[in-house]
Amino acid sequence: MEFVVAVAQVNPRLGDVEFNLDLYEERVRAARARGADLVVFPELSLSGYFLKDMVSTVALRIDAPEIARLRTLSRGGAIVAGFVEETADYRFFNSAAYLEDGEIRYVHRKAYLPTYGLFDEGRYFARGDRIRSFATQRGQSAMLICEDFWHPSAVYLVALDHALLVICPSSSPLRGVSDDREQDDNARYWELLIRMYAQTYALFVVYANRAGFEDGVGFWGGSEIVDPTGARLAKAKYYEEDMIVAPVNLKAARRQRLAAPLLRDEDLDLTIHELVRIRDRQGAGGDDAGK
Repeated sequence: MEFVVAVAQVNPRLGDVEFNLDLYEERVRAARARGADLVVFPELSLSGYFLKDMVSTVALRIDAPEIARLRTLSRGGAIVAGFVEETADYRFFNSAAYLEDGEIRYVHRKAYLPTYGLFDEGRYFARGDRIRSFATQRGQSAMLICEDFWHPSAVYLVALDHALLVICPSSSPLRGVSDDREQDDNARYWELLIRMYAQTYALFVVYANRAGFEDGVGFWGGSEIVDPTGARLAKAKYYEEDMIVAPVNLKAARRQRLAAPLLRDEDLDLTIHELVRIRDRQGAGGDDAGK
């Protein structure tokens, strides 16, 4: 399966869903003019990131008119949108939706909510409880939202669940600036992780970060599309809005998995056995070293 992926590296307006929907429509038109079959937007790009007490104000039910606009926009090509999802029992999730052909194919709810330093997601959002791949017209895919991607177990799970393409919408801030570097320390760490996961698990990674400033915090941009050998297919500008487009051929994952069959050789029973042992030890509050 070969198709063209675009990343819309945008600077959404905080708390203004209507404005951001118009921004989505403009960027999708621009991406399709460049041949894109799939357009990926950053984490919470329909609402802005540092929402704090605005979370409930900008939240959308799956049947909301704004989501219906996204469904319409997905006719003729797939879209990944980042938004605040409200459920029937009034919980709020940091979610990403994959839409194609006018339908919602899958919704991923962020499982790992950073609540340290400048982050306060655990105060406002409920935690997702599923990490899975899903079928699309363009091949088996998975979505991990920002901090999810920093947890090796999350990427491991979707790789074992047959994902060939991992999409990571992100709102990653600028941190650790050094005078002699083109990008900040946080950007360099992300780029290291993306290449390492792509090559280790032999899959494509589409990383969609945002740009601009909110509440005095800057976002470093730098979105990229990386193939299963760890090679960059496209790279966006740092710190400003941009759009990148690249062709993706999922057969490249097959070639890499033949050359390095690490997933084939994974021993699930061994992993599960040891994880259960570790979980039980933690539950007992003791140490079973040597058992």
